[in-house]
Amino acid sequence: MAKDKDQLIETVDENGNIITFELFDIVEVDEREYALLLPTDAQEGDEDELVLMRLTKDGEDYLFETINDDDEFNRVAEYVENLAEEDDDEE
Repeated sequence: MAKDKDQLIETVDENGNIITFELFDIVEVDEREYALLLPTDAQEGDEDELVLMRLTKDGEDYLFETINDDDEFNRVAEYVENLAEEDDDEE
């Protein structure tokens, strides 16, 4: 999926606060899809902070889930870092 700057995702954190993210991209790792999200209320200097969430399809809708498994999170983070390095090498 290409970058779509108009797609906003709202999630609720563990304290019941609504957090709005901008969908940056979707990647596939080990046959699962993961969303790369940018917080819309990022503070100055935090603009490069990406949030990784697992995507699960529920009928016609997608659910955004926290990745609780450290190994799974690390595999996805490493994949995303490698993509970023490839993009840097192309510039």
